[in-house]
Amino acid sequence: MGGILTSDSRANSDRDLTFTSADFRRVRDMVYRHVGISLSEAKFDMAYSRLARRVRAMGEKRFSAYLDAFATDEGHPEWQFFINALTTNLTAFFREAHHFDLLNQDYCQRLDTEPYRVWCAAVSSGEEAYSVAITLADSRSRGSSRFEILASDIDTQVLGVAAQGVYTLERVAQMNPTQLRAHFQKGGGGNAGKVRIKRELREAIRFVQLNLIADSWPEIGGFDAVFCRNVLIYFDLRTQTQILARLAQHIKSNGLLFLGHSENIQHLSHDFTPVGQTTYRRVA
Repeated sequence: MGGILTSDSRANSDRDLTFTSADFRRVRDMVYRHVGISLSEAKFDMAYSRLARRVRAMGEKRFSAYLDAFATDEGHPEWQFFINALTTNLTAFFREAHHFDLLNQDYCQRLDTEPYRVWCAAVSSGEEAYSVAITLADSRSRGSSRFEILASDIDTQVLGVAAQGVYTLERVAQMNPTQLRAHFQKGGGGNAGKVRIKRELREAIRFVQLNLIADSWPEIGGFDAVFCRNVLIYFDLRTQTQILARLAQHIKSNGLLFLGHSENIQHLSHDFTPVGQTTYRRVA
């Protein structure tokens, strides 16, 4: 038996589920309305592959029936599975290493008695937040002040992974051996081939779910540095501008904003001035 055929030109006979252009338009509208992510027309196949498991889990053969089950019910639990499936989680320890050099410099120059506060606004599976923690912990051992880290994401599944702080040896293979010994524990028995971030650093990070386009954010306070890397590229210009304005409200005067390698905000916001490669400082 072949797949279910439709008159839609993009229906594929080797698929077992019906996914039409109209279904894709609904998916695009729903994910944009809920989390502000703007899916391009080129993401048709990606949307099918990522959502197909959820459609089957709901016992449906057609995407239209799956979407009908929760689209108009804002409190339906399927929304979280839907969003988790469509968000992209690509990260690594000390990715774009120049950012951590700048973070270290800024941290060492601060003389405040208050803790140095960092927010990772799209933390994914946690590597970024732990890279921040390692950077600051190594500096603190030389006399710098205390620090606090907030790590947020829209995807609850990756937040659970991040909070555990467990990674395969392959994920840390490129890290500094000194940092590995200082901040990770090797697993044994059933955890052989894995490492875990030591408890002190895990407890320095607070993991929370946060939707950047939600009408209101939790009370998170102000930050000396914010990592919001490779996030803005998933939003349209209007949403990017709105997010930047809200981020500015939570970054202290002269605080740092770190963005992804392909993100440039000079034409979107007057709240920040460039100070390095994809790094901006909050205008005083």
